[in-house]
Amino acid sequence: MIRAPKFAAPLLLLASMACNKSTAPEPSTTPSATESAPAAPTTSAPETHAVLGQAAPDFTLTDLEGKTHELSAYKGKTVVLEWFNPDCPFVKQSHTEGTLKGMAKNFIGDDLVWLAINSNAEGMQGHGKAANEAGRDRYGISYPILLDTTGAVGKAYGAKRTPHMYVIDPTGKLVYRGAIDNSKGGDLEDVPEVENYVAKTIALVKAGQPVDMGEVPAWGCTVKYGK
Repeated sequence: MIRAPKFAAPLLLLASMACNKSTAPEPSTTPSATESAPAAPTTSAPETHAVLGQAAPDFTLTDLEGKTHELSAYKGKTVVLEWFNPDCPFVKQSHTEGTLKGMAKNFIGDDLVWLAINSNAEGMQGHGKAANEAGRDRYGISYPILLDTTGAVGKAYGAKRTPHMYVIDPTGKLVYRGAIDNSKGGDLEDVPEVENYVAKTIALVKAGQPVDMGEVPAWGCTVKYGK
């Protein structure tokens, strides 16, 4: 089992501060319990237009290389969306010691596309091409990172946390929205049985079986939309 390091209380406080600053250097602390709590509705991320069991909202965004990605172009494939903030301590932990570390490489192929989306506004933590390029290299991410500079796509999907995960089946229907797993960003060793919700969803979709997990509250840093 992968183990995440334990840190003293003062370092947990620093991590919470890092998630909430407008700009911040790469965090080096463990996520705080306060920041990891499931997201409640806020004025910055209004009620979602994306509905489980219905067609996922189409979008067109540009990645770090300048390539345009249109969701509808991937119809016929399973699509995983990962809301991303390279400087969020929860993203860092998930990609270096947690469930997201190397996970996408096990699924990306002819029948599955994995896209990261950053909806943080200008001046906020983790915003901008340079920060995301650094995060991509730091975490060894091989899939596209899309910049949602206006936050319109994030709001359309109701994305409130990083990481916040979505799975869209080959027909274009949204079948999962929520946390990556049941760790709540804590030490994996403290979870009796780690359940990877996204991997489970992908397996059900591939097998042609219904996905009935409902919506699992996401944990992580808040998505920092513009005002």
